[in-house]
Amino acid sequence: MKSAPRPSAALDPRLAHAFADVPVVASVVGGRSLRDFLTAPVRVCILASFPVGELPKVVGVLGRAGRIVFVNVDSSPGLAQDRGALEFLKELGAHGVVSTRLNLIEKSRPLGLLTMMKVFVTDRSNLRRSLDAVAHGGPDLVEIMPAPITGRMSQEARRALSPSVAAGFVETPEDVALALSLGSVAAATSDPRLWHLRRDHLPPAPQE
Repeated sequence: MKSAPRPSAALDPRLAHAFADVPVVASVVGGRSLRDFLTAPVRVCILASFPVGELPKVVGVLGRAGRIVFVNVDSSPGLAQDRGALEFLKELGAHGVVSTRLNLIEKSRPLGLLTMMKVFVTDRSNLRRSLDAVAHGGPDLVEIMPAPITGRMSQEARRALSPSVAAGFVETPEDVALALSLGSVAAATSDPRLWHLRRDHLPPAPQE
């Protein structure tokens, strides 16, 4: 049985405040980009590819700097894929988790963690599966990959996957502007140059 389309979820106030100035999520991949993130005005990050042994120090530093920290559970070497890992991240002070796995999204919510479900939309059948997973999981954010696919979705599908963060092939300020014009609340990128992009400096959205 297919899930009924979920209504657009309200954006968590902490995220709404963070995206008000810089509508970008910094994908911080390994320690080399950590300093760039700490010196940029962007407030929200996804930690990816940090070994589990480095997470206590990194999450602590970012928390003290007032940043909102999501940890990509799927890409942290040594981090288990279970409730114990989620409790560990909560104790460290992480604000949320990112995963493609529905069961991890569902287990995170009772712990008070923000949840970002990553979906890869490669064709129509994959889109249907993503819609079903999001309807069941009820995440706080949906990370849609790759970003250009959002322009090919119907308005109904975009609403069902909201609040969304567009990710993948976000390389220019125009890419961020386009993602916002299509309804995403932010765009995610590993390019430090875009971590300084303030909302009032966005270029006009390109026409699809």
